[in-house]
Amino acid sequence: MTKLTPEAKKKLRSRSRLVHLGRDSEANHGFINYPAYRGSTVLFPDVETMKKRNQRYTYGTHGTPTTDALCEAWSEISGAAGTVLVPSGLFAIIAALTTALSAGDHLLMTDAAYQPARIYCDTILKRMGVETTYYDPAIGAGVGALMRPNTRAIFVEAPGSQSLDMQDIPAIAAVAREKGVCVIMDNTWATPLFFSPHAHGVDLAVEAGTKYLSGHSDLLLGLVSANAAWFPRLHKMVDSLAVQPGPEDVYLALRGLRTMELRLREAERQALALAHWLKGRAEVKRIVHPALPDYPGHEIWKRDFTGSSGLFSIVLNPVSDRAVAAMLDGLELFGMGYSWGGFESLVIPFDCTKYRTATQWAPGGPTLRFSVGLEDIEDLKEDLDRGFARLRKASDEP
Repeated sequence: MTKLTPEAKKKLRSRSRLVHLGRDSEANHGFINYPAYRGSTVLFPDVETMKKRNQRYTYGTHGTPTTDALCEAWSEISGAAGTVLVPSGLFAIIAALTTALSAGDHLLMTDAAYQPARIYCDTILKRMGVETTYYDPAIGAGVGALMRPNTRAIFVEAPGSQSLDMQDIPAIAAVAREKGVCVIMDNTWATPLFFSPHAHGVDLAVEAGTKYLSGHSDLLLGLVSANAAWFPRLHKMVDSLAVQPGPEDVYLALRGLRTMELRLREAERQALALAHWLKGRAEVKRIVHPALPDYPGHEIWKRDFTGSSGLFSIVLNPVSDRAVAAMLDGLELFGMGYSWGGFESLVIPFDCTKYRTATQWAPGGPTLRFSVGLEDIEDLKEDLDRGFARLRKASDEP
């Protein structure tokens, strides 16, 4: 088999690239997959090499061939200058924010951000002397009016992980670029396959590899990719923390990379089919899905994104908490858990009113977030149909 050159790999379409990036069978005695390099100690051949650290691998916390393979592949599909790995998606957010911010700085954070990210801003960043201002995710270029002389970063998440608010990333990035402000994006929902962050002006792109990269709900992993201007600073910061994900998790993520597009496309197809079915239900007030034409922000999604994932939300017509619990507690195929992007379907009730501060979350009824997996769509509909029957029965009871 002729070895693909880096130039040839760049010409491949995304499905082919995912199969071949981050692989070197010649370096692995002909085996297709990189092994999971486990270890802390790395030996040096002589004193001079040790003094100068004149070799690629020096200690386990500074990377292995396995981590390098995943970083190389992720940088390629993200259009990034480089990527670092950390132990979780939340830590990826923390790593990006810590790279861009110092004491006395000001951060602009979308009001639709992942709630644990807000907690980090309101506790540890605040203690470090960084002030956070939350802004309306629909503000677009108007975010410039909120900038201060000490604003150093703008955090965006499109769409938001529960309310799925869309954001005009190019417009925000253009304003930030004029002011020399770093743009950080949580791109977990779309992955680089459906939204190219750095091509749209993002400096640091965060991804929870726990979700679609893994695809099997069995690992924790975070990735941060960066453009050429920001990668040296990102790499230095993460390297100084001496933090690395476990080797088995990196190995499994590399394996998940090979089928990520196939799984993501199927999740997209399944989620859209379920969303359209739910739209016709009398119990449902509204579907919260950026790929649907009647969703606010759909035009932004259509302009900037090439696909949608399996994650979306719905608003139910007003019913009691008891009725919602009756619906959810009896589901057989939809598990309840705080994650998504795996092969199995999940559902959670949520309420953004508890933490939104810059905008008002008033959906008009209870809200549910679905992560649609790979089960047969008709089985999923039947499971939910039985759930809606329980909801109606509980609503009728005194």
